[in-house]
Amino acid sequence: MERRDFLRNSAALAGVAVIGRTVGLPDVPDAFAEEAPAPKVVPITDDERRARIEKARRLMSDNGIDALVLEGGTSMFYFTGMRWGNSERTFAVVIPAKGELAWVTPAFEEARARELIKFSTDIRPWQEDESPYRVIAGILRDRGTTGKIGIEERLRFFIYDGIRQELPSAQFVSATPVTAGCRMIKSRAEIALMQHANDITLQAIGATVKGLKEGMTPAQVSANIAKSTQMLGGKSDGALVIFGKYSAFPHGTVQPQKLHDGDVVLIDAGCTVEGYVSDITRTTVYGKPSQRQRDVWDIEKKAQLAAFAAARVGATCESVDAAARKVITDAGFGPDYKVPGLPHRTGHGIGLDGHEWTNFVRGNTTTIQPGMCFSDEPTITIYGEFGIRHEDCLYITDDGPKFFTPLSRSIEHPV
Repeated sequence: MERRDFLRNSAALAGVAVIGRTVGLPDVPDAFAEEAPAPKVVPITDDERRARIEKARRLMSDNGIDALVLEGGTSMFYFTGMRWGNSERTFAVVIPAKGELAWVTPAFEEARARELIKFSTDIRPWQEDESPYRVIAGILRDRGTTGKIGIEERLRFFIYDGIRQELPSAQFVSATPVTAGCRMIKSRAEIALMQHANDITLQAIGATVKGLKEGMTPAQVSANIAKSTQMLGGKSDGALVIFGKYSAFPHGTVQPQKLHDGDVVLIDAGCTVEGYVSDITRTTVYGKPSQRQRDVWDIEKKAQLAAFAAARVGATCESVDAAARKVITDAGFGPDYKVPGLPHRTGHGIGLDGHEWTNFVRGNTTTIQPGMCFSDEPTITIYGEFGIRHEDCLYITDDGPKFFTPLSRSIEHPV
């Protein structure tokens, strides 16, 4: 799900807002309000976060890493529950293999930081004319962790470079074996939050499909998805919505579009619940589908089911991609990434980020384990005609994969 650029472009073309209050949009169907559930959302507990930190420390020990450095983002939130927006002013946490966590904050933000920080009382402010990197280096020295330092994959280069200059003798390595090693395996509490998010998104898509009308723009449909999602309790910035021949563009187009009879309608939507993400795509036709549209829709469904069947415990991630791709190739498309055919991987990891470790893709020999969560979304792209994508997310149990959502029944009944 990579919708932000599409949403920005389509909103500009249609002259409507995608986020927040919408202007001049068709109402969500009245029946929708009756469908809205009131799920009980249970946030991740502090005890679970403490267990995550301890697991990270075990993985640090296994990989010879002395400490992790994280800045604001999903990994910081995963381990500590802290949400902090990133700016040019460094805010970071150091998680040592041994000893107390330590935080680095701009001094003028210290009071706010102290309101939010858990799991540590070691909070070190830096003034505007001081170096935050020197403060981080001081923490690492205090903890005796200046040998091998794990840098989280999304930590910005200027922070890494500043720390490196303060600790030139240290070895800096990727923290991914630790961060992904923890985050790839979801707990029951995480899966429950993802279930809430998926339930909301599917209902929002269903309500929006019922309200499709001739002449609508993708931005209008996207805004209705956002409105429906918010009514159900999820956070949404809308959806990727594509019509007709442009549905062959997996992540949309800048070309203006209006809905007409016989158009393929592709809706790729998601939301967040307590930070956890859903990602669902439904493809239908406005009006009566052609036989060609039906045939390709059915092939795509078979490919999605083949991927699901292959996603068994102990199998490699690349074998799932191969299973879906074989169905599409056997139907005369491809081969490999050639179009008409499947131009991208079959699925991605999902959790706090819409795309995170690890992926159903050729060359990925990671073995599938209980607790992993993925999208299952092979696509058939036919430029000049249309594209068909079915996307549902799944989680791995001891007994194999389970979908979060019921699959599309038919091209006429996508939800």
